[in-house]
Amino acid sequence: MNIVILEGHAVNPGDLSWVAYRAFGEVTVYDRTAAEEVIERSKDADVLIVNKTKINEDVISRLPKLKLILEAATGYDNIDVAAAKRHGIPVCNVPGYARDAVAQMVVAMILDSCSKVGYYADAVRKGEWSSSRDFSFLTLPINELSGLSLAIVGFGSIGSQVANFLQPFGIKIYAVTHKPAAQLPEYVKPIALEDAFRSCDFVSLNCPLNEDNRGIVNSSLLETCKVGLILINTARGGLVDDEAVCSALETGRLGAYYADVLSEEPPRASHPLLSAPNAFITPHIAWATTTARQRLVDAHLANLRDFVAGQLKNTVN
Repeated sequence: MNIVILEGHAVNPGDLSWVAYRAFGEVTVYDRTAAEEVIERSKDADVLIVNKTKINEDVISRLPKLKLILEAATGYDNIDVAAAKRHGIPVCNVPGYARDAVAQMVVAMILDSCSKVGYYADAVRKGEWSSSRDFSFLTLPINELSGLSLAIVGFGSIGSQVANFLQPFGIKIYAVTHKPAAQLPEYVKPIALEDAFRSCDFVSLNCPLNEDNRGIVNSSLLETCKVGLILINTARGGLVDDEAVCSALETGRLGAYYADVLSEEPPRASHPLLSAPNAFITPHIAWATTTARQRLVDAHLANLRDFVAGQLKNTVN
C-alpha cells in the first residue's frame, strides 16, 4: 500500500513519529504541498492523508489508484466528499481528537477578555507599571465570569466540552443547537441565534462550516447584538463576514473578537482583522497541542488498520 501524506508539517513539525505508518506499506511525507503539486505527488497513492489541501472532483478523477482519503482534522470542507463517493473512495475524518484542546482555547480567550492578562503583561513590559505612582496599575476594567452569559453555537463534541469546562465558573450557559432541550445538560438552556447575539455577554462559534451557515455572522446579525458582546471563533473563519466584524469592532458594537481562524489562512498582510481594534487573532493553533496531534496520528493508524480489515469507521461519505 502506498501512503502519501501531503501536509506532514502541520501534524508533525518534528516532535512526533511517522514510523508506525510503515507497517502498512510505503510512506511518503511532504511537509507542505502547493495546489499545483497535488496531482503529481498523489498519482501513485492508494491512501492520501491531507489537512487543508483542496481535494476536488478534478483531483479525484485524476488519481485512479486512490482507494482512501484520510482527513487529518475533524472538519473536512476541503474535500469534495460527494465526488469521492462517486469514485468509490471513502473519506474518513478524526472526530473529537482536539476536543479538549479547542475547548481549552475558548476558555483561555474568555478568561483573557475578563482578566486582560495579555494587555497588562504587555503594559508591564512597556514600563507602564514601573512609571506608575500606584501599587495597583489599573487602566482597563477587569470582570468576573460569575453571573455573565455565554451562548455556544454548535453543541457537538467541542461545544459541549466548552460548557463542561466553564460551568464551574458560575457563568450562565446557552446553546444554539438543533438538539432538543432534553438532550442538553441541565445547566445549558437552548436559545435562538438572534437571541444569543442580542442578549448574551459571550458567543462562541463551535459549529462546522457548510454552505448553510457560511457568513452567518453578518452585518444584520451584528447590528442587533448586545453592545460590548465578546465574539469567539475557534471553528472556521468562513462563519463570519470579516468586514462586518471589523465594522462592529470599530463602532464598539462588538467589545472584542477572539479568533483562532480566518477566512484565508495564512492571511494576507492587509487582512482587515489583523489591524481591527480589539481583534485578538491566534494562528490556527487551538487544535495543535502535542497530545491532540499524537491522538490524530494514532487515529489515522487505527483508520488504516480498519481499512485493511475492511471495517472502516469514521467515514463521512
